[in-house]
Amino acid sequence: MALRTPPQQLVDTIHALHQRGWCDGTGGNFSVVLEHSPLRLLMAPSGVDKGLVQADQLIEVDAQGTVVKGEGKASAETLLHLQVIHDCNAGSVLHTHSPAATLLSKHHAASGSLRLEGWEMLKGLEGIDTHDTSVSVPIIANDQNLKSLSATASKHLPGKAHGLLVAGHGLYAWGKTLNDARRHVEILEFLLDLHWRESLLLGRW
Repeated sequence: MALRTPPQQLVDTIHALHQRGWCDGTGGNFSVVLEHSPLRLLMAPSGVDKGLVQADQLIEVDAQGTVVKGEGKASAETLLHLQVIHDCNAGSVLHTHSPAATLLSKHHAASGSLRLEGWEMLKGLEGIDTHDTSVSVPIIANDQNLKSLSATASKHLPGKAHGLLVAGHGLYAWGKTLNDARRHVEILEFLLDLHWRESLLLGRW
């Protein structure tokens, strides 16, 4: 059986996240590093339905966010992907718009972070080997000026949470590889959903 190419692997990931309701419609953006020096980044183009995007629609961008291969347009949020890759030496960055991440990031925006602790699934994050710990996921204010947003995000990178929240917008998660980034998205989204459900169960809201 032939190995899946990087474009096929990225599309497989995008479709899987879409099926879970984490990037409905054209929401979300996703990237994987093809080469670090000089930087080449494979991405889904802006404005495509994430449930329908195909491998031949993906684009390649350089370290300035300029499209160097493909016909689509790079998302404005490419700048934030590039910032994460630079600051965390990430190999992949995935951005989702799940209900839990979108709601909790807005609800807890004033505190500047969301604490997740005591859950067995924390062990799915790289570097964590016990449930008896916590991670603090940074929350930054949304900003349509992506240079400003990226500069704000940079103050919180790298972090043990392997992700950050943009208030009222969603989750960014990353990893050394596409598989690592996907795992971190799945773990953080699971924990965010638990936090939401626990808050309702305990009458915090």
